[in-house]
Amino acid sequence: MKNTLVEMMSGFIDLSNEEKQGILKAFPIKTFAKETDLLVEGQIARDAYFVIKGCLREYSIQDGEEITSEFYTEFQSAVNFDSMANGKPSKYYFTCTEETTVAILNSEKENALYKKFPRFGEVCRVEMEKMLGASQESLSTFKNATPKERYLNLLENRPNLIQRVPQYQLASYLGIKPETLSRIRGKITVKD
Repeated sequence: MKNTLVEMMSGFIDLSNEEKQGILKAFPIKTFAKETDLLVEGQIARDAYFVIKGCLREYSIQDGEEITSEFYTEFQSAVNFDSMANGKPSKYYFTCTEETTVAILNSEKENALYKKFPRFGEVCRVEMEKMLGASQESLSTFKNATPKERYLNLLENRPNLIQRVPQYQLASYLGIKPETLSRIRGKITVKD
């Protein structure tokens, strides 16, 4: 399998063979079975995950109910910044919703790589800023939208999720009950 991180980094800067090997050593690629937990509530996050193939679901449990806050699919990073940066127990789970291949990003290995190859730090900082900006925009749009608008936004921007995750998880992600999602989908289908 080609290393997707090496390919991505090569798109930003020319990499020497030594730099490519550094990336390969620092960020191993592993495949996990469906329903594997990569992070559980109460655990301190040590790793982040860059999804190469598959889907991770981020959720918490509130009053005995699973509340989905995000899905991470191909070329997205799943990171619990609060837990990792502050050494706090995670309030969230990261679980594979299907067989999922990820690059495992460990902050200690990442920092060592930045010391050895300082220009990686700048590239990663720029990409992190883009990721956080997109996340902020997505959250703002979500908070100000009706359930129907949220679903239509999902159809437009992430249509693959609709076929890849169970309806109850999708409904939770949209902040509605499964029955409400069924009604919304029914009305949209009837109009089309």
